[in-house]
Amino acid sequence: MGLSPVSQYLLMFISVLSLTGRVTKAQTVPVTFYPFGSVAGDTVGIAIEDANSTLVDLWRPFVFFGRTYNKTYVNNNGHLTFNQPLPEYYPKNFPINGNEDIIAPLWTDVDVSLNGSISYQQYSNGSVLTQATRDINQYFPYLNFTATWVLVATWDRVQYLFYSGTEASFQVVLISGGDLSFILMNYGDCAETLNGVQAGYDTVNSTSHSVITVSGSFIPNLVNSSNVNVPGRWAFRVDSAPENIIGVELRVISFSDLTKSENIVNVLEKLQQELVKSGLPSSAKLNFRRIQKTRP
Repeated sequence: MGLSPVSQYLLMFISVLSLTGRVTKAQTVPVTFYPFGSVAGDTVGIAIEDANSTLVDLWRPFVFFGRTYNKTYVNNNGHLTFNQPLPEYYPKNFPINGNEDIIAPLWTDVDVSLNGSISYQQYSNGSVLTQATRDINQYFPYLNFTATWVLVATWDRVQYLFYSGTEASFQVVLISGGDLSFILMNYGDCAETLNGVQAGYDTVNSTSHSVITVSGSFIPNLVNSSNVNVPGRWAFRVDSAPENIIGVELRVISFSDLTKSENIVNVLEKLQQELVKSGLPSSAKLNFRRIQKTRP
C-alpha cells in the first residue's frame, strides 16, 4: 500500500533530521558562562542573518596586542571585530595575515531568524568584576590582577544556516584591568555542522594568533575542551606582554645541578613562574628532556 502525500512528507522530514543532526536536546545554562540574557540586563541584538553587526561603545579602553580600542562590533556569525563590521559567513583560517583584529569564539554561518539570540553587556563594578578577577588570578596566578571592566557577548542557542533546529551556545568575555587584557571563550552544548568553522583569535598581519582546533564534527566536544583545565573554557592573555618575551635566563652552578631530579623540578618550577607572569596559562606543564651529545 502506498503512503499518502502527508505521510511521505513526514517520512522525508524525519530522514532529513536524522541525516543533518537537527534533533536537539534541551539545554541548560553552562556553569562556565558569565551572566547573560534578560536576567543580566543584556542588550539583545536584532540579527538579520549575515548583515547584522552591533556596534558597542566600550566603557573602558581595551588593549589587544598593543592596539587600544574604544569600540567593538559584535558580529552575527560568531566573532568580534574592532575597526569595522565583518559580515562574512564563511570563516577564513587563522592566520589570515589581514588588516583586522578578530576574536572568534565560534566563527560559522549563524542564522538566528528562527532560533536563539545574540546579546551583550558591559560591567565596571559588581559581582561580575569579582568573578573575572578570581578567574584570571586562578589561570595567571603571578600577575596579582584586578579587573576594572568586563564585556560579555553571548550567542545563546543560535542555529546554523540550513540546519533548522540546531542549537549552539557560546560566549566571549573581554576582561581589562590597567594595561592587562584577557579573553575567555566559554562553550555550552553546540551541535555539529557541515558549515565551515574557525575558533580562536587573529591580529593585524597575524603577528599574534591562536587557534582552537575545531571542525564541524568536533564542535560538540568544545564543551569539554580547555587550555586551563576548566571544561568548556579557554583563557588567553591578549595585551602586548607575550610579544615582549625574548628569553628567560637561569643560572646553575654546574652541569651536575641539572642531573639531579630534585634540582630539575625546581628549575622547571621557576621557569614556569616566569613564563606565567608573561602570559603562559598556569595549567601548562614544562618537561625537561636530556639530550646527550656523543662524539663521532
